[in-house]
Amino acid sequence: MRFLLDAEQRAFAGSLDAMLTAADTPSVVREWSRGEHASGRALWSRVADAGVFALAVPEVHEGLGVRPVELAVAFVELGRHAVPGPLVETVAAAALLAGLPDPGPAKRLLPALAAGDAMTTLAWRTPYALDGDVAATRLALSAEGVRLAPGHGPVRASLDPARRLTPLDPGGELLGTGPSAAEALIRARLATAAQALGVGLALLDRTVAHVGQRTQFGVPVGSFQAVKHRLADAKVALEFARPLLFGAALTMDPADVAAAKVTACEAAYATARTALQLHGAIGYTAEYDLSLWLTKARVLRTVWGSPQECRAEVLSGGARRW
Repeated sequence: MRFLLDAEQRAFAGSLDAMLTAADTPSVVREWSRGEHASGRALWSRVADAGVFALAVPEVHEGLGVRPVELAVAFVELGRHAVPGPLVETVAAAALLAGLPDPGPAKRLLPALAAGDAMTTLAWRTPYALDGDVAATRLALSAEGVRLAPGHGPVRASLDPARRLTPLDPGGELLGTGPSAAEALIRARLATAAQALGVGLALLDRTVAHVGQRTQFGVPVGSFQAVKHRLADAKVALEFARPLLFGAALTMDPADVAAAKVTACEAAYATARTALQLHGAIGYTAEYDLSLWLTKARVLRTVWGSPQECRAEVLSGGARRW
């Protein structure tokens, strides 16, 4: 099947691309990695004003209604531009709050989340949350339920410098027990898959431009057959992931979303390896912007479900259907 975006969805993607290009996101990412959040907060507000977070929030809580396809469109662009912050965690938190038996916490917290007024992060059954030092709302999910964490510990280093991990303080207000954790995980995996696809597309575009400019033996490196084959393999893998992503956004079936997640993340990771090889030594330097996408491709591969976990979900989903 061919999953083609309609005119409105393409216009939405184009507007996000233009906005993020003008924002010079590589400089924002570097400042965010150093703990300087002013430019990142400003970018977060612009992303919220574009309606991205409202796509994860029901209309009853001042969102646009949960729209997985449009959310996937947005996260492809966020990944393409390496936007920092707890983006996927915000989507998962919205699903978690909306799924609580008591509607009170959702009514209190979701409008600010949708508007981007309160950056939200989530510790998913671990002590650590992404960017807990900058988030205004810190949620912690455990077997007991969902708590509003009262604070956070020191920032911990991550493979991706822009992903700043913070342990959340124990205790805090118990928002509810028995939350709909399964739905939150599905949406988080969908957003991660879309983000990974965007990362892979950015890596491919930058590598194609690089090999077209770099010369060896008096000709562009991109003219070599071996280089063309590597780039073609990366392109095929990413384009194969695209319909799986949007197909999963239509069904929101756990197995479909897991298949999209593992396929998009593996394609982005393979593209990152190709990009690193074809850039040569400069690709290993943190000062070169390519590194901002290389490290992200590596991390997205395992967050919200490793390749093994996602493949197991695909197999179990297929067994249930038969």
